[in-house]
Amino acid sequence: MKLFIGLSLFSILIQGQELPDSLTLNEAIAYGLTNNRSIINADRDIQKAKKDRWKTIASGLPQISSEVNYQNFLEMPVSLVPAEFFGGNPGEFSELTFGTEQNMIGSLKVEQLVFDGSYLVGLEASRVYLSISENLFEKTHLEIKKLITNLYSNALLAKYNIVFLEKNKASLEENFVEIHQLFKNGFEEEESVEQIQLSLAQTNSRLKYAKNLLHIQEDMLKFVIGYPIDSPLKLADELDDIFNEDLYFISLPNTDDIQNNIDIRIADNNVKAEALLLKLEKSKALPKVNAFINRTYTGNSNDFTFGDSDQKWYGSSLLGLNVKIPIFSSLGRNASTQKAKISLDQAKTQLEETQYKIRIEVDAALSDYQLSIDNYYTEKENLRLAESIERKNQTKFYEGMVQSFELRMAQVQLYTAQSNFVAAIQQVITNKLALETLLNQSNTK
Repeated sequence: MKLFIGLSLFSILIQGQELPDSLTLNEAIAYGLTNNRSIINADRDIQKAKKDRWKTIASGLPQISSEVNYQNFLEMPVSLVPAEFFGGNPGEFSELTFGTEQNMIGSLKVEQLVFDGSYLVGLEASRVYLSISENLFEKTHLEIKKLITNLYSNALLAKYNIVFLEKNKASLEENFVEIHQLFKNGFEEEESVEQIQLSLAQTNSRLKYAKNLLHIQEDMLKFVIGYPIDSPLKLADELDDIFNEDLYFISLPNTDDIQNNIDIRIADNNVKAEALLLKLEKSKALPKVNAFINRTYTGNSNDFTFGDSDQKWYGSSLLGLNVKIPIFSSLGRNASTQKAKISLDQAKTQLEETQYKIRIEVDAALSDYQLSIDNYYTEKENLRLAESIERKNQTKFYEGMVQSFELRMAQVQLYTAQSNFVAAIQQVITNKLALETLLNQSNTK
């Protein structure tokens, strides 16, 4: 229900935009990489990382602040001083009130970081964290591109399957008319009519399911690319446009270099980040130096006359240097440094594991892809044979050489071959996409 509401709201938001009524696969990918919500948020993460980087840079630049402090003594404080200062008896005190009832102090302070090891490390870290955000964006980019290609090709395969089923339905309807007429004329048994009726009912059911599946695939594609669900969208490409044996089978992707794999790059960036955290812990043993200059103005009055032109203001200036030198932390800094070293070792081990894992996954994906190519050619030949067998059985049936049961078996064999051929195409596309995504290669066709 929440998903439906979300999709409806999204559709309303972009109704004012001009929408394409048809998309090729490449256009769908381009549209999705602009409008997919996961990619939009991944891009926002990059923008946040850029702001964090500037925040880090700005912390080492001059910091200017001002302050205004107004005081109104509802009751003036009383100070006690020895009475003998004013000619009184020793041991006695006189009560005195100093100052004015109202004071206003305005100050302007400029601070500048002179040296801080953690600041220098922070500048390096901000670049690494920005790179991590960019890598995560690229990973999202790859996954969405892969998903769009799969959904688009699945929709085309569903249409391709519908063509098979409609052709089968038309053939069965023609057979039914002819066999039913033979049955009425006493040249065919009732079982033959029932066999055709059974096949026709099953084909109609499969056709209905295939059409529903096509609708679901198209809606899923719209959702992923950020297209309004309720708006019609035509798939401009045909299956032959995106599935070309010359493109898919002549040249295999280069699997020698796996360093461009996005997970390896993320793990490598994680090593860099942990190394910087270790560097940060070490830098905490260095001194921190800050310089500052402070300018203050003070006004005093028994009445609120601070806006008057004749109000007197007394100024003072201060230039200072603040040096903080860590001396002893009861081994706390040492513990933090050792912990950072352990985290760095963990990150290095994780990188090594990721490299081995991706190497295995690439080899497995390449094997799956090559096997799916072999299977495609096998199923293509099986389909050709099944079509030939079914045609021959059609002829033999009308010549009285085979029974209706044998014809039905040939038809079932054909339908299975058709289904297997469609599945083989889908498997080739899926396996090639998986391999190229692992290798971070852009050509998905």
